[in-house]
Amino acid sequence: MPSTRTQIYLTDDQRRRLDARGRRTGAPMARLIREAVDAYLTYDQGDAETALEETFGVLPDLQLPSRDEWDRDSDPRR
Repeated sequence: MPSTRTQIYLTDDQRRRLDARGRRTGAPMARLIREAVDAYLTYDQGDAETALEETFGVLPDLQLPSRDEWDRDSDPRR
């Protein structure tokens, strides 16, 4: 994968936490940062699949009428 070198500044806490995760997982810091950026950009896209996954089950008690109960004659779009 072609890459571009980029310099970033981390707080002391961010650096400590990345170092700790790297020791736990064996992953280099660059990979951890790339994965974090990818996760951020995926979340930021707002794609339909992500929205569905994030909202699935948030209204478990929602009651909807069956299609047989719809009054199609009162549809304002007609």
